[in-house]
Amino acid sequence: MEALMPIITQLIAGAAGGNAASAMLKQQAFGVVARTIVGAIGGVGGGFLIQMLGGEAAATGLVMQAIGGLVGGGVLSGIVGQFLGKTA
Repeated sequence: MEALMPIITQLIAGAAGGNAASAMLKQQAFGVVARTIVGAIGGVGGGFLIQMLGGEAAATGLVMQAIGGLVGGGVLSGIVGQFLGKTA
């Protein structure tokens, strides 16, 4: 269970970051469920990048995992929203 905690943190933070970024950018291109899924995927990617760049210290900190997930989810949702191209 302890090994799953960073991934769960990344998924939740990524989903929150994806929805927040899409709301801030006023993207209407895809719905809430799609934003949440894309944000969660971006959150895992962002957390993975934090682990790769930060070494062992970042890999153990749930706060760093959450920050990486939040940023990763927001960035990926913003990119996908721009590719779909409909902003209000």
